[in-house]
Amino acid sequence: MNRFANSAETPEFDAPQILRRTRQRRTIGIAAVAAALIAAGGGTALATSVASKSSSTPAATSTPAANDATTILYVNGSVTIPVDFAGMDMVLAKPLLEKTQTKLGIVTKKAVKGCKPGSVIEVSPHAPKTVKKGDAINFVVCSG
Repeated sequence: MNRFANSAETPEFDAPQILRRTRQRRTIGIAAVAAALIAAGGGTALATSVASKSSSTPAATSTPAANDATTILYVNGSVTIPVDFAGMDMVLAKPLLEKTQTKLGIVTKKAVKGCKPGSVIEVSPHAPKTVKKGDAINFVVCSG
């Protein structure tokens, strides 16, 4: 029996190779989960919500709702650009009007509960109608 016990070779382990394989499997698993989230739309929704909260100036939205009362669809040549005025005050809205080369129309005030005084609650014409260079845009702002 001693003859067999002393003749067995000790097993060799390639620890660095095992570690690399484990890290590679973990990376593939994380990439698969991330791809599934992006394909399901979770990544896109997260990215747009973070981008809209982090920007100090309002940005144009990618797809306005068909009945969105605060979004205009500005046509510049063959490109239609949605611009959302929701929650802006007139100080922030005027530079966007200048950028789109549209005119400020009639500004009226309306009492609505739960809105910030002076913020835009409606524009006219709004999406899905389009506006062009030189058109006038009417605003309804919250009076408090």
